[in-house]
Amino acid sequence: MNTDHLALPESSRKRIEPSGAARRFGFVIAAAINGALLFAVNNVLTWDVLPFLTEEFEDVVPLITLSLAAAIVANLIYVVFDPKWFKSLTQIGLAGISMAATVRLYRVFPFDFSAYDFGWEPIARGILIIAIVGIAISVVAEAVKLSGSLKRLVDSARPTP
Repeated sequence: MNTDHLALPESSRKRIEPSGAARRFGFVIAAAINGALLFAVNNVLTWDVLPFLTEEFEDVVPLITLSLAAAIVANLIYVVFDPKWFKSLTQIGLAGISMAATVRLYRVFPFDFSAYDFGWEPIARGILIIAIVGIAISVVAEAVKLSGSLKRLVDSARPTP
């Protein structure tokens, strides 16, 4: 039996949003994960667990630290204040910092894969390029979301005749 005619049109379907408590819990978890990453990034060379990392990694640590710290701050702010326009705006800023860190990582390229039989360098560089492109796409997507959020905000502030 074909029931396609019973389905609601795409425009009629409601998107299910997570509850405020679920969002806040997610923001706290994201901040905690970024905190753990921040600790790891700032200690990984002393732990000597990634033999392919070179001392030049220290040259990218400040930007990676800034990126992770900014993400922690943003997520903690979202716990108490997370309107869509604000999240999109901060996500654009965070993406900008991530872009700077990723480009710096690509330029410095603090990896030495010469001890391995497999040629990991082109793969690592390719992954960094994909990350840069992904970050750029996310900026465009967030800008579109920001525009829509601001339009809805302005429309809702207009008095109804």
